[in-house]
Amino acid sequence: GWTTEADLIGGDVRTDEEEVRSVIQQQGSVFLIYQEGDRIIGCVNLQDKGDRMYLGMFSVSPELQGGGIGRKIMEAADGHAKALGAKAIFMTVISVRADLVAWYERRGYRDTGKRMPFPEDGRTGHHLQTLEFMELEKIL
Repeated sequence: GWTTEADLIGGDVRTDEEEVRSVIQQQGSVFLIYQEGDRIIGCVNLQDKGDRMYLGMFSVSPELQGGGIGRKIMEAADGHAKALGAKAIFMTVISVRADLVAWYERRGYRDTGKRMPFPEDGRTGHHLQTLEFMELEKIL
């Protein structure tokens, strides 16, 4: 489906405990989580970058996607960023993921025109084609 990168990146690892721990420990970094009981079913990371917040590690449990949880998480991210005085939220997305980019655009994100390489790092799987990141931004 449109929520996976399996057709772009081989393997099933996108991050590891060490990377998540590093992001948690960064000053100005916060994870917002969506829980049902004791089970975390979605999350997003926000990192303070001055007057903008970087949004990353956005995830919803695959079996629960399409039920509005992602939209609620993104709304919570907007509210959190506004409460901290951010003027915008930005993220990077693999540029060829047109359906995902369209989903973000329906939530107010726009392509800034910035592109960055997406090098293979040995941690996140083997790229099945040449990939690049694009930057999306939402003015709050």
